[in-house]
Amino acid sequence: MKISIITPNFNGARFLEESVRSVHSQGCQGLDIEHIVIDGGSTDASLDILNRNRDGLAHCVSENDGGPASAINKGLRLATGDVVAWLNADDLYRPGALKRMADVMSRHPRKALCFGHCRIIDEQGLEIRRGITRFKELFFPVSCRFTIQSINYISQPSMFFRREACERAGLLREDLRCAWDYEFMLRLWRQGGAVQIPGAPVAEFRWHPGSISGQGYVLQFQEELDAAKADAGPYSLQTLLHRGVRWGIVTIYSMMERNRRNRSSRTNVSE
Repeated sequence: MKISIITPNFNGARFLEESVRSVHSQGCQGLDIEHIVIDGGSTDASLDILNRNRDGLAHCVSENDGGPASAINKGLRLATGDVVAWLNADDLYRPGALKRMADVMSRHPRKALCFGHCRIIDEQGLEIRRGITRFKELFFPVSCRFTIQSINYISQPSMFFRREACERAGLLREDLRCAWDYEFMLRLWRQGGAVQIPGAPVAEFRWHPGSISGQGYVLQFQEELDAAKADAGPYSLQTLLHRGVRWGIVTIYSMMERNRRNRSSRTNVSE
């Protein structure tokens, strides 16, 4: 099985090398990995990092693009693997993740995608927001199209899909600013459903103030609701449930953001 991993990057030098190495370290298990990096014309040290790791890259493109979804679409057009995924420049794969994924996809040849557990980490690589992770994992045993339409419980770094399913579903929507991954996942699901990768986490999603989820969670969850509405129907039970979930999550995230700002303000005053 050939696996294509796409890494979109723009001025992500701070975490890029760790992310790239988490991909390249998977190859020691005898996997055929095609790593594609699409850089948006970075002006930081990104290109130096990519040049140092050039031997492990099948393609490395650096040019202006229309944002992350545009970059990922460029990578999807280049990908030749049987299974494809993208890993953002600040996220990581856990050791052995791709081998475990390949085993699951081989056992379930008709499934369009698979997903596994995913930790949330901070800028230092320490696990955070365990409550959010555990909440998402509550839905794993009842995973189905109805459930994924009702709430997005799959963390994108832990999602892998068949290239042929992507070809049928179509590329990512570049008009969306935050939830292109969820909207894409809903379309993929129609091509054969999903299967879970059991066991330990396969990936780590890095949350920090500069990340998309850190900056634009209100828009993200609105776009996710709109995607669910389009997929399930505007008056469906799934859409009603998703609307309630969106309200609850945005409220919790707003409280967390307010608490974070208050702690930061107190720290600045004490200094």
